[in-house]
Amino acid sequence: MINLQVRGDGPEVMARTEHGLPWSDALANLDRARFPMFGHLIPYGDTIFNHRQIDTLLEELPRLPAGLISDAFAQALRELCGFAQEAPHRYLWFVGD
Repeated sequence: MINLQVRGDGPEVMARTEHGLPWSDALANLDRARFPMFGHLIPYGDTIFNHRQIDTLLEELPRLPAGLISDAFAQALRELCGFAQEAPHRYLWFVGD
């Protein structure tokens, strides 16, 4: 399961969601040319996006294959992205298990 967090420059978690993203073959096999942000997620490590990368991530969201992510996860992702973009030095973390 991949969880979402927003952190600043330090280790403190500023925001998180209870909705995780289950790892799947469909997620692992996303075309990285079409989905450069989602295509680089990994199941057992952390992937961190800065302010500009979050914009690209949000552009990819409506193009994802149907059923790849839940509506609850998509909504939580949008909310955390918005929170991360409200101030400088905030980063969106996809935290693998």
